Order: sequence, then structure tokens, then C-alpha cells
Amino acid sequence: MNLLFCMISRLNQMIELDNGMLIGLALLGLIILIIFFSGIKIIRPTHRAAVETFGKYTRFQKSGITFIFPFIQKMYSVNITDQLVDVMRQEVITKDNLNCTVDAQVYFKVGDSEAELKGALYQVNNYGYQIVQLARTTLRNVIGDNVFKDVNSQRGKLNNEVYETMISETKDWGITIVRVELKEIEPPDDVQETMNMVIKAENDKQSAIDFANARETKADGERRAKIKEAEGIRQSLILEAEGKSQAIERVAQARATEIQLVNESAKKYFVGNAKELKRLEVTQSSLENNSKIVLTEKGISPTLVLNETDEKIIPIKTKQEKPE
Repeated sequence: MNLLFCMISRLNQMIELDNGMLIGLALLGLIILIIFFSGIKIIRPTHRAAVETFGKYTRFQKSGITFIFPFIQKMYSVNITDQLVDVMRQEVITKDNLNCTVDAQVYFKVGDSEAELKGALYQVNNYGYQIVQLARTTLRNVIGDNVFKDVNSQRGKLNNEVYETMISETKDWGITIVRVELKEIEPPDDVQETMNMVIKAENDKQSAIDFANARETKADGERRAKIKEAEGIRQSLILEAEGKSQAIERVAQARATEIQLVNESAKKYFVGNAKELKRLEVTQSSLENNSKIVLTEKGISPTLVLNETDEKIIPIKTKQEKPE
């Protein structure tokens, strides 16, 4: 009986031991799975990564999925898109000893090649902070070499100078300076007020010049319009006079033609009739004085008129006959 009881107890101990081992193995497997999945890394298209093994650079990793050994390897991911840093406002002294407040922005990006990534990670500590400080010192140097008038009016030139300087200084950092922009340039209040007065005076002067030019242009336009109008009237009068002259000339030509036609018709048709009329008038006068008419043999035209009162013979010339 005791032997049976001992065997049962031993069997229970063995079962309990197997359950503990199973639980331990399950936990171990779970830990291994956790470690395995923690070594899977996904790199976005906007990033590039560097993998270190025991603190030593091992490989360059582009976008996609990769695996690192946990606790042995470590991955450093860097954003390669354009980034913006704001250069904090600062007071700068210009070449003409004028204090002005300057604010600027710097656009940059980390290169996507392995060499540029290593430069951004190992050549400079915290390149974002370093860029801001470099931009501040560069702005002070560039603006300090120019008078305030040039600083305020030639921002493009200043941007290019700061840009070129920063490119030269960051060539080993693995980053690319995209551009530099001056946001604000504020002079002291009294200088700003004086500048406003000067600008207002210049604007008033330019307005007066523009107004005078406009009045001159208007007067010149009116003068040209009057000249054109006078030229039009003169041309109209000339044309009217020429028209009248041509009309008079044509009327005169018509009258001359009319007179010529009348003369030609008179010569052709009325000369002989006029002579006959004259003879009839003479005959009528003779008859009124009791004269006698002697007719010739060849015609009815009177050739002699006898006046009985004074017994005189008055010859009347006859029309000479044309030779046959």
C-alpha cells in the first residue's frame, strides 16, 4: 500500500515538472519571437538609414524592409526631404553703424547617398542646430559689410552671399543648402520714421512730376487736336474753293460753247433772213410814203422804189447772185 502511494506521488511530481518545462519553453519561444520581430525595421521612402554593429558603421540602407540583430545592431534613420529652420531674430550692426533686427529662414536637405548620410551622421553633431548658428554668424558678417540702404533694398544680393557662404562651410556635412531667405529687416523706430518721411516726400515729388507730365501731355494733345482741326478746315476750304473754281470754269466753258453754237447757228441760218428782213423794212417804209416798187424779171425782190412826192428814184441793192 505504501509502495503504491509512493509511486503515485512520484508520478505527480514528474507531471508537475513537465508542465513547468512546457511553460518555460513557451515563454522562451515568445521571447525569441519578440526579439525577432523587434529586429524587423521598415524605412520610409523619405528616409535613409545607417546600421551599426557594436557601435561600428556596417551598412547603408535605402527605403524598404530590413532586419537587424537586436542588442547587437542599431539603426539610425535620417530624413532626406527639404527641411526648414528658422534663424532666430537678432540685432545686427550695418556698415554705417545702424542697428537693425534681422530674421531669416534656411532651407536644406540631407543627401540620399551613402557618403552624404555618413557625413550628416559622423561629420557634424546635430546639423540642424549647427545650421542655425552658422546662418546667424553669416548674416552678421554679410550685413555688417553693407550700409543699411543696400541691406534694405538688395535682399536678393544678401541672400546669395549668405547662401554661397553656407554652401562652402557645409560641404563636408552631407547636406545641401537649398536657399536662404531674409524674412524681415527692421530698423530702429526713429530711423523707420525718417525713412517713411523720405519715401513720402519722394512719392509726392513723383506724383507732382507725373501730374505735370499729364498736364503737358494733355496740353500737347489739345494743341495737336487744334492743329488737326485747323488743317481739316483749311483742307476743306481749299477743296471748296477748288470745287467752286471748277464749277465756274465749267459754267464758263458751257456759256462759251453755248455762244459758239449760237454764233454758228446765226451765221448758218439767220444772215440771209436778216437781209431779207431789212429789205422788207425798207419796202414798208417806202409804201408808207406812196412809193412804187419796180420788180425785176428774175424775182420778186424790189429793185427800184419811185417816190411820187418828190419824183425821185431810189435804187435798192439786190443780193448778188452767186455764179453757177
